[in-house]
Amino acid sequence: MSTFAFTICFAVWTIFSIIGIQIKKDLGLTDTQFGLLVGTPILTGSLIRLILGIWADQYGGRVVLTLTMLAAAVMTALLAFAYDYTTFLLAALGVGISGGSFSIGIAYVAKFFPKEKQGTALGIFGAGNVGAAVTKFLAPTVMVSFGWQAVAYVWAAALALTAIAFFLTTDDDPDLERRRATGAKPESLAAMMEPLKNIQVWRFSLYYFFVFGGFVALALWLPRYLIGVYGLDIATAGMVGAAYSIPASVFRAYGGHLSDRYGARTIMYWTFMVSVACTFVLSYPPTQYVMEGITGPVAFHTRLGIGGFMIVASVLGFFMSLGKAAVYKHIPVYYPDRVGAVGGVVGLVGGLGGFVLPIAFGVLNDLTGVWQSCFWLLFAIALVSLTWMHFAIRQMEREALEAGVPAGKLPELPEMQPIHGKAQEGVLAAHGAIQDWRPEDKTFWDTKGRAIARRNLWISVPCLLLSFAVWMVWSVVVAKLPAVGFAFTNDQLFWLAAMPGLSGALLRIVYSFLPAIFGGRLWTTLSTWSLLLPAVGMGFAVQSPDTPYWIFLLLALLCGLGGGNFASSMANISFFFPKAEKGHALAINAGLGNLGVSVVQFVVPLAITTGVFGALGGAPQTGTAGGVATTLWLQNAGFVFVPFIVASAFAAWFGMNDIATMKASFADQAVIFRRTHNWVMCWLYTGTFGSFIGFSAAFPLLAKVLFPDVNALQYAFLGPLVGAVARAGSGKACDRIGGGRITLWVFIAMSLGVLGVLYAIGIKGQPIAFPVFFASFLFLFAATGVGNASTFQMIPAIMRKEVARLEPGMTPAERIRQSDKEAAAIIGFTSAVAAFGAFFIPKSFGSSIALTGGAEAALYGFLAFYLSCIAITWFVYTRRGGLLFDVERGGPSGPAAFKPAA
Repeated sequence: MSTFAFTICFAVWTIFSIIGIQIKKDLGLTDTQFGLLVGTPILTGSLIRLILGIWADQYGGRVVLTLTMLAAAVMTALLAFAYDYTTFLLAALGVGISGGSFSIGIAYVAKFFPKEKQGTALGIFGAGNVGAAVTKFLAPTVMVSFGWQAVAYVWAAALALTAIAFFLTTDDDPDLERRRATGAKPESLAAMMEPLKNIQVWRFSLYYFFVFGGFVALALWLPRYLIGVYGLDIATAGMVGAAYSIPASVFRAYGGHLSDRYGARTIMYWTFMVSVACTFVLSYPPTQYVMEGITGPVAFHTRLGIGGFMIVASVLGFFMSLGKAAVYKHIPVYYPDRVGAVGGVVGLVGGLGGFVLPIAFGVLNDLTGVWQSCFWLLFAIALVSLTWMHFAIRQMEREALEAGVPAGKLPELPEMQPIHGKAQEGVLAAHGAIQDWRPEDKTFWDTKGRAIARRNLWISVPCLLLSFAVWMVWSVVVAKLPAVGFAFTNDQLFWLAAMPGLSGALLRIVYSFLPAIFGGRLWTTLSTWSLLLPAVGMGFAVQSPDTPYWIFLLLALLCGLGGGNFASSMANISFFFPKAEKGHALAINAGLGNLGVSVVQFVVPLAITTGVFGALGGAPQTGTAGGVATTLWLQNAGFVFVPFIVASAFAAWFGMNDIATMKASFADQAVIFRRTHNWVMCWLYTGTFGSFIGFSAAFPLLAKVLFPDVNALQYAFLGPLVGAVARAGSGKACDRIGGGRITLWVFIAMSLGVLGVLYAIGIKGQPIAFPVFFASFLFLFAATGVGNASTFQMIPAIMRKEVARLEPGMTPAERIRQSDKEAAAIIGFTSAVAAFGAFFIPKSFGSSIALTGGAEAALYGFLAFYLSCIAITWFVYTRRGGLLFDVERGGPSGPAAFKPAA
């Protein structure tokens, strides 16, 4: 209820961002006068925050907030009676009372929650800043239909009704209830004001000047800016301005959660760094460049379009919202009994930013005549804040090192040193890697471990799905290149389809060891960001048939970045789960990740048929296919994944964990190269996953070559879909039955599937040829999916037995840790070797067709390989006396023998 009430208060507080534009027009105001008008309510709301926060601590936030909202409602209704600039300024002072609600709310809400939850709670409350977006969405419609006076009346009525509802549905805070029960009187005003003598309160407030004051200033200024720069009407300007206001508000709750988890200082660093980057981009005005070239002047033009502006402004707003929560995380920790007073001061200074900055924006406009000058000022503030904060922290750390003070005893920010004591040590620090991780301990797993593991798994899945999508995007694009004018031969196209498989396989060899070196969270984040290189590069390259072939080869190689991610993702997730659930967890991660292949083959054919990104995406390509004119936006094959890559990378950084015991150097992990079963499993996994990814890459082009009259591209996504679902769904069965037994039957099934494909090719020309061909491939995909899960389930079981045999001197706990480390490294390494299937299978088909005129030679080679896999699986693992025979049948050396003690 507090959050809802604050949302309505904030909507009223920023009312001039919309109605002020019409008032400016009616009164003929300058930009400076307009800045003063929209900033005046912010001045009032800021100045009264201190006293309202103190009253909330003294008399209870419930009553004080109700009275504040009722008073603001009356003043907002009186706004309609203003008639000249002076009376508008006086009325704006009264409207500003609504802004004081913030300091009341934080004092009221914080008292209901413990320290470890206060960041999240205050973040949720602060998300009421979204009221600025409410005004931008709704006020233009009301104003255009009924006039700006109607907006004042409607907003006043909404505020009054909210005040009544708030009072009737909430309770007094626990402190007030306790004072009433004991008969204690509230502290005096002088006592409440005591913390304000501390200079750090005022220094700390300067951070809030940017993250909150800058937010309010832009929320007020953007509609005017958008109308002036892009020529939008008031309704559209309000909608676009909301693209900044919404993320700058609702994610404040998330910022509180992140501050609780990763430390407020880390979040503030991110806020200032991203803000510097965003304001730099936004501050660049449209510019004409003329350079003296070899053959004469070369002219070009730079301008940030409305789409680009919305994206950058949304990112800026998102990080400002995180920063607002991070700042307020400190207050209840250092001033638990003075939240209202200290929060009021910080809010006052931040609110003054919302008053001063719009005026400064107007003055800069009048002085420079450049619309982007407002972002010049914000860039300077963000850069100075970041630099000052960083060097102050470094100075504090150097002095502590010289004095022999442990880093853990330092506050997060140096200005807190005078009031930093034992009660505050470590409260605001990042938790870092998880030190205590015991998934085999049932009590630990049930109470704590499972929730953490599942969160990491479900963040890993979309990152891996996008990696597969980028890795396999060429399987769709290459089939469309000839239709838009690229004169590549079939052999060149097969090379393009095969190159991502080659680079992805090579990268997996390296990637399989990196999570243990860098930490799974960091590496997942970096590897997800890397997907932007091929996605964006491809989007630009396909727009011109003049793009040379070598650039396409380079981009195809870069797509291998997505393929490499699988090794690191699987190695990382394997650490989180106990042996009894590893097979299922790895099957979920890999199976749903494999869906990226199906997604790309389903989404891309749709995305390239329409201008998804409008003018931002570039012009379409035209060409002919089968004598029919075609128009395609082939660049969307890369661009369509960009927003999801960005979102997933942020989710990985802010939502995943590192495990301290997972850390290992390359030398520690290199022991797997001496393990015989590492190489055996490389062979078997190449048979399952190598076939899955290779057939995924080759099938669209192979079907097009063998059955040119059939539009196989519309069905291509079904094969990878069947394989991915089969993998995700078979994990539990593998844990229950045993991976070795299932793997044996998988290779038998795959051999039958190849025979079905050969039969279909043999009857080519008959009506049932393509249905048999397609059904045989679906059967192959299903078998590979089950085999992908079963082979990975085998690896942890194999290493539990092998480490116990090879390292008899280790304790049971050490054996478990060692076997988990080796199993994770082997999982990554085998996936790297198997990924070469994405290169060899398409290339084998291409070479077979080029040399013999058909694909049969390649298929017979695959059949021979599967027969060898049947023999190896039976002889090494599943026969009586094989390594996994007793494990999978519950014999004396079966699962019970390797179950660790609690």
